[in-house]
Amino acid sequence: MDLITRTVLKTKCWCLIIIIVSSLGRIKTTPSQYAQLDINVVLTKVDNEYLVHFTNYYWRVTREKYINAAFERKNLAINWTFVPRSHLSDLYPSDFEVIQTTIPNVTDILKLHPAIRDVNQQNIITRDLKYTPQRNQTSVDYQSRHLLGVVPGHITDLLHVRDLWNRGITGKGIKVAVFDTGLPKHHPHFRNVKERTNWTNEKSLDDGVSHGTFVAGVIASSKECLGIAPDVELHIFRVCTNIQVSYTSWFLDAFNYAMFRKINVLNLSIGGPDFMDRPFVDKVLELSANKIIMISAIGNDGPLYGTLNNPGDQSDVIGVGGINSDDMVAKFSSRGMTTWELPRGYGRVKPDIVTYGSHVKGSNLNGGCRSLSGTSVASPVVAGAVALILSGALPKLPLVNPASVKQILAEGATKLKHNNIFEQGHGKLNVSKSMNLLLAYEPKITLSPAYMDYTDPYMWPYSSQPMYCGSMASIINVTIWNGWSVRGKILEEPQWHPNLEENGEILKVDISYSPLLWPWSGWMAVKIKVKDIDCLYEGEAEGSVSLSVETAGRNETIHFPIKVKISPKPPRHKRILWDQYHNIQYPPGYIPRDNLKIKTDPLDWRGDHLHTNFRDMYHHLRNHGYYIDVLGMPFTCFNASEYGTLLIVDPEEEFFDEEIQKLQEDVYDHGLGLIIFADWYNTTVMRNMKFFDENTREWWLPDTGGTNVPALNDLLEGFGISLSDDIAEGYYELGDHQVYYASGTTLNTFPRNKENIVISARLTDQANEVIKKKSDNTQEQKIHNTYPILGLFQMHENQRSTMKISSDLVTLELLEDENDLNDTHNHSDYNSVLNKRVLLEKKILKSGQIEIQNKDKNKKQALYLINESLNKKETKEGRIAIMGDSNCIDSTHAEKPCMWLLDALLAYTMNSHVASMFNKLNSMESYRNSKDWELRRSSPKRLKSSKLYRYSKVLHPKDKFRKRQLEVC
Repeated sequence: MDLITRTVLKTKCWCLIIIIVSSLGRIKTTPSQYAQLDINVVLTKVDNEYLVHFTNYYWRVTREKYINAAFERKNLAINWTFVPRSHLSDLYPSDFEVIQTTIPNVTDILKLHPAIRDVNQQNIITRDLKYTPQRNQTSVDYQSRHLLGVVPGHITDLLHVRDLWNRGITGKGIKVAVFDTGLPKHHPHFRNVKERTNWTNEKSLDDGVSHGTFVAGVIASSKECLGIAPDVELHIFRVCTNIQVSYTSWFLDAFNYAMFRKINVLNLSIGGPDFMDRPFVDKVLELSANKIIMISAIGNDGPLYGTLNNPGDQSDVIGVGGINSDDMVAKFSSRGMTTWELPRGYGRVKPDIVTYGSHVKGSNLNGGCRSLSGTSVASPVVAGAVALILSGALPKLPLVNPASVKQILAEGATKLKHNNIFEQGHGKLNVSKSMNLLLAYEPKITLSPAYMDYTDPYMWPYSSQPMYCGSMASIINVTIWNGWSVRGKILEEPQWHPNLEENGEILKVDISYSPLLWPWSGWMAVKIKVKDIDCLYEGEAEGSVSLSVETAGRNETIHFPIKVKISPKPPRHKRILWDQYHNIQYPPGYIPRDNLKIKTDPLDWRGDHLHTNFRDMYHHLRNHGYYIDVLGMPFTCFNASEYGTLLIVDPEEEFFDEEIQKLQEDVYDHGLGLIIFADWYNTTVMRNMKFFDENTREWWLPDTGGTNVPALNDLLEGFGISLSDDIAEGYYELGDHQVYYASGTTLNTFPRNKENIVISARLTDQANEVIKKKSDNTQEQKIHNTYPILGLFQMHENQRSTMKISSDLVTLELLEDENDLNDTHNHSDYNSVLNKRVLLEKKILKSGQIEIQNKDKNKKQALYLINESLNKKETKEGRIAIMGDSNCIDSTHAEKPCMWLLDALLAYTMNSHVASMFNKLNSMESYRNSKDWELRRSSPKRLKSSKLYRYSKVLHPKDKFRKRQLEVC
């Protein structure tokens, strides 16, 4: 797949997406074969087609009347048509319509009508499925020697469901919907297929792929490879064509029909990272509100953390992870946390539960069995189990809802010994125990997690680092499950109750929460800090948070116990501050991948957090005695005297001018060390990553590069440092280590002091390679150059410059005319020397002097922290280390991890220690005398077409040329 696709998601799946179609024809497998799946997913907009969402459910004639009225109010000709939908959609009222029109600004016009809630452009989803047979595969999830060629026993035996069958509990009386690729009409494995419905534009109800048949078989097969609940009433929803296409409107219609048919359990073996697809997400919430138990695969992007898929990551959906036959979370299974809440908050616990998902047998297309692996296999296992449990407790059905089912699954689950809470959720599915819990169930409100214990390894990452006075707040994101009613409200501010006998008074706890619980759930964020009472205290502190909820005509109070491990305050040279605030992920924008070679993973969507794709780096630092805090606020919100080094990695966000000013003060005056790992940025490459969407007739471009280099250059201008628009790639030697440079930028300017260090490497000009290949589709010989890629800089007072902040915020200066975007092969600015904008006015300041113009109340906040840190001022200036590529510390696609390099950089910024290899490889002298570097005095600029301002925390949402006011800490 080409790198120009906007929202392509290729997941190395073991069977994740339900809407999958194979272009390879039928796949012949035997029971002894196992299939791995590669799935390409493309989501694009449809030209001139819109989803019109209404405030209520109306018949078609009424929907037409309201749409016409909206246009007539603007005196516009009625120039629109219905888009054909399934005939089933006309049997019931609907809350949306699909229309086609070329009327300009149609979204704004329609939303003015009081009966129209929202308008969104129609999406088309294209998927491509490739099966790769796997034989005698060895488990790599842990150090074990036995082969996983065959799961020991069938899935029904592993879950002990035969005991329930022997008691007459087989799923009878429960309606299960399978949203997938269909089912053959007379398949021999099924005895209770109530109906098959087709929501696509093809005139077929059959499964042309075999995946829908497999999923249905895991739930309800009655022959050969037996399903969990063979007597459930199956409702088959075909929502994907045989040419790999699905539309959002098909899902919405099918979801509505499921509600009208009063489905009990709905299986969605589907996933993707776009948790901001509003029409889809809102409809899932509505399904949950109508007591439909939605069960969805959590994703097959493990073992990386922060790789949860939607809708499995929603609080109202049961997100299912996969384990292997040895009761270990499978390598493919996605891990938490959720990333919706970043950068200011912290993610929720997911998955909810795990079950067997490796080499599970299911029904083949025309009979017989096959084996597949993946969380989309684990999902129907849980769906079948839930249906089985409900059928054994039919008198309890009035009490069954998404929250109560989550409660019995979580409380009944068996905790795995070797996996943490963000890997296994509440544990392994235990059918019999959950069955007994439902039989005895009475409505209640519970929390997920039910408690927090920083001393329990299960609670990673909370257990990975003790708290101490002066550290940033630790945030626990608690989900509230309301088994009483679809709606509830929190009566008053949740209260912290310190346990005075267990040193609870040493903790400062702040709580934010959702006043309304809907549907069936809410949230509470608990922020914990250690008071500056005794910074030498070592031990534990305990207490609890009480929460009072009004729901279903009653009040209920629940408690959240907390146990925190506390250590003495570490010395400054052991404290690192991680900048989370300036990291942006997909969604909501086109944030491209950091490594241009990885064409199968085009989007940067894993959160760039210490506990997601930088988890390996985090563990390395902790094992070396460092303490790492996460900054989810601007730079004006931390005290530099508390930290030895600020670590900025792969930032996509802009910087407030006050942040630029404060960082300069922190480094020059307060001895703060600064380490930056950047990534590529080149506007021509970005334009070559664009694609023309034939549906929308629009060009789509990345909103920034792998890193927002223009913003980083603004930040570093006061130090005389800038990065280029070169993109370098390849292997090189650094001392005794081989390092892989993956689509990194290079140093453009750097202070030329004798004691400074610049490391160079001979690498491939990847930008030229990408552009040439795109322009003439030829494979030319690679061009190699020697690039400066790593710099170490010791501050000196006589070199400093400071920024004058003016009212027009001059740090925003954009690039070319939008007309340039019409020429895919315009390379005029490749490797270019563009006009340099002078952002920082050179001026020598006396030690401790601060200069900020146009101070307002927000800038006083920055001054307060600067002046506060002056009272603790170190006598030495800080040091800066900057590396042009972050691949070697990022777990996503790291080929050659370089934690040893990070150690060396920290030794430099923390303790002024220069590793011997840096001195040996220092090429500063050659650059001091290089005329080539004299010419390289320009910096890359921003694309004028960038839509970053639409979701930036720094840029003004309605004016890309201005910045917002600085956030209050």
